[in-house]
Amino acid sequence: MAEKTELFDIVDDNDRVIGQAPRSRCHGDPRLTHRVAHVLVFNGRGDLLLQKRALTKDVQPGRWDTSVGGHLDPGENYRVAACREMEEELGIVGVPLTFLYPSRMRNDFESENVRTYLVRYDGEIRFNPEEIDEVRFWSAEEIEAALGSGVVTPNFEQEWELFKSWNSRYPAASEPRIGFCAGDTFPDLFQSFADEE
Repeated sequence: MAEKTELFDIVDDNDRVIGQAPRSRCHGDPRLTHRVAHVLVFNGRGDLLLQKRALTKDVQPGRWDTSVGGHLDPGENYRVAACREMEEELGIVGVPLTFLYPSRMRNDFESENVRTYLVRYDGEIRFNPEEIDEVRFWSAEEIEAALGSGVVTPNFEQEWELFKSWNSRYPAASEPRIGFCAGDTFPDLFQSFADEE
């Protein structure tokens, strides 16, 4: 029996669906922009959970990456995908998400429209060993030391810079506050997009 082909919605520069393409094409053609949800999972101390991507992954195997990241299923919205991926990857359910920011991540082999959410969580983590080799919480200092070394994915490096910028400009009393700021410029990304519930 043939394995089912995983399809992604392809979107335009305004994040409107304009078609669909198989995962294999989306991960080989940067003209095919597709949607991704990220979740940054912080513990009560303000440390960030990172996942070490399984060696079997087709993109960035064996590198440390964002706490949760996953493609949207066709027709799915970002928040629903973030919750689904958080449960599938880490076994976390029923925890409220805070929307942080939208971004575009592009490289030589793919283009993604990303929405990033934040969760504070000190409970049990049951990661999916088919997707993840290891998880652990990292301090801001540990993350900074790992940047540029090949230990973390390029996408996570971009995510970290966006988070630092957001955190320096939009801190809220209930959100993690890392021990330093990266400056006070936050890019006005996707200004016209409303967060989908």
